[in-house]
Amino acid sequence: MNRSGSGRAPVTLKDLASELGIHPSTVSRVLHSTSDVAKGAASSVTAQKVRDLARERGYSPDPQAKSLRTRRTRALGVIVPRLSDIVLATMYEGIEEAAAESNYSTFVMNSHDSTDEQRRKAEIMLARRVDGLILGDVHAGSDLLPDLRARHIPFVLMNRRHPGFPSATCDDVVGGELVADHLWQAGHRRVSLIAGEPYASTALDRTAGFRQRWRDLGGNLPDSSVIWSRFDTEGGREAAETIVGQPGPAPTAVFAVNDFAAIGAMGTFRAHGLTVGQDIAVVGFNDTSLAPQLPIPLSSVHSPMFQIGRQAMLMLRRVINGEQVESVRMTPELFIRESSAASPLDESQRSLAS
Repeated sequence: MNRSGSGRAPVTLKDLASELGIHPSTVSRVLHSTSDVAKGAASSVTAQKVRDLARERGYSPDPQAKSLRTRRTRALGVIVPRLSDIVLATMYEGIEEAAAESNYSTFVMNSHDSTDEQRRKAEIMLARRVDGLILGDVHAGSDLLPDLRARHIPFVLMNRRHPGFPSATCDDVVGGELVADHLWQAGHRRVSLIAGEPYASTALDRTAGFRQRWRDLGGNLPDSSVIWSRFDTEGGREAAETIVGQPGPAPTAVFAVNDFAAIGAMGTFRAHGLTVGQDIAVVGFNDTSLAPQLPIPLSSVHSPMFQIGRQAMLMLRRVINGEQVESVRMTPELFIRESSAASPLDESQRSLAS
């Protein structure tokens, strides 16, 4: 029985050629080559007979044989920290859509944001002879990227960037600037920043964008007000505990560079008797589907996650074809919701409210 389970042996190029009385190479060029090559392989009448017979006999090319001829598998590997993360899962959906349109297949593996796992998973994928890699988990100072380039392996970065390598990302610096503008215009002057992981460009760029714009506006943001943390809710809770426990006047607003960290921080503030959106403003980043659905809807910077995934796939296809590509940073947009819509209370209003 053949692979399709039909009980009949699959039709081959030789079968078609024998029935038409022409050479198998002619049939191959008509069915597998570009239109220009096919025109030179046979007359238009013969070419049409080949295509009609192939359709009639149910001919299907053998993908393994084709990969041997082209040295390509039309398979791509994608490595992300965790596919359970809504942000990365949405980007992967964009990759899959663009890959299907280009007749590529993809498979994804989790690195758990470990540099050792990143390299191990990359080697597993390369052993499966993928045509290229999309890396969504690059660390600052990564030694994997120069190694892949030295081995002439096609790859692009997604979500996080690294100088000197092509990437598809949100413009995270601009995203941080948008939050600084919003909080300043809303009247906040004492802010804290839940900054994320210092090895990720998303954390570094969003933090840098916010801090620089805050200084430009005339604000002060000491290092003690910048809390580095994990990107998950637990990281946000722990960072918020640090903020609440710091001496001196409490901040009236907090910018968390990730929605999940923001959600964790909101839980901590609630546990300490603070009402988010009134006693303290909170802004997140990525604008995940959860943000507007929370009991107190979360203000968040919208990152075009799906489009970032699509762009990464399209860039990788060009790299595979030997083209030079430039990094792409997509424009973010801030959505203001209840968690940061109100102006901060001054000290006299706080006294009255308490």
